[in-house]
Amino acid sequence: MAPIVLVQELDESQWTRYRDIRLAALESDGHAFGGNLASEQLFTESDWRSKARQYIALVAVVGDEDIGMMTVENLRGDFGATSWVGSCWVDPEYRQHGALRALFEYLDEQAVRRDWTVQGLGVWVDNEIAIIAYEKLGFEKMGEKQESTRKPGMYYQRMLRKTVAR
Repeated sequence: MAPIVLVQELDESQWTRYRDIRLAALESDGHAFGGNLASEQLFTESDWRSKARQYIALVAVVGDEDIGMMTVENLRGDFGATSWVGSCWVDPEYRQHGALRALFEYLDEQAVRRDWTVQGLGVWVDNEIAIIAYEKLGFEKMGEKQESTRKPGMYYQRMLRKTVAR
């Protein structure tokens, strides 16, 4: 039986949870992110609090364990995006158990009220597993691949999804 996955929205006072799951994601799957484990391990409390104010951090939780995350920010982006989703990650032990779907269902539930109705994200072009997972959630590839400004020589694909408003 699959574990029950709940989604919680973190606020600035929970910056240590945000830090811990972000660092776990970078340690496990650093190749999938624009960030870098070594540099983010050096962030101060002030740096983490700043990030917590910049993005809305969502965590997938099983029991009392944070097992997945994503960030959301409101913006006016390419192809009509009203929000940008980043830092999507699920602990490898919990993949294929509905955590990513639960995070996106939370977005859908909040979409109209928070203006997250058209969601955009970027995924490395060689991350086929993630691309397939996003396509299963309704994302479509948009435009040409783009070169990363944080990791020159690497390219990402923009993807877009219109929310299934609830």
